[in-house]
Amino acid sequence: MRAHPALANRHSVGAQVACAARYLSTIAAVPYDEDLADRIRELVGGESGLTEQRMFGGLAFLIGGNMAIAASGQGGVLVRVDPAQSDTLVATTNARLMEMRGRQMQGWLRVDPKNVRTKRQLAGWVELGTAYARSLPAKR
Repeated sequence: MRAHPALANRHSVGAQVACAARYLSTIAAVPYDEDLADRIRELVGGESGLTEQRMFGGLAFLIGGNMAIAASGQGGVLVRVDPAQSDTLVATTNARLMEMRGRQMQGWLRVDPKNVRTKRQLAGWVELGTAYARSLPAKR
């Protein structure tokens, strides 16, 4: 995974993710949509190494310690994808890059609630996020 160009010389990708998590945990947001979290839980329930953790102002679903998808406190979902796919997904879907402190974060996509209303819509995003999380080394 490549670092964001603006930070490539200063921080590892892991440090960027930790920074993003710290920043987003400070944002005052409405509580996440519990019904949406239940719908995600239904779709990821069979995943090996699945855990849930409050983060990014919502409820994140992690596989092997790597975030796959979250019911966002800002509404909709936050999906972690291969950074190399970010631009294509933004161009071909209703997703947008997550922004942190005015910077767009490759590999982190926001999808609005209206675009995850149906099971089919949500399942597509869950599959993208879980496939990427499964491809990463498990964290200890």
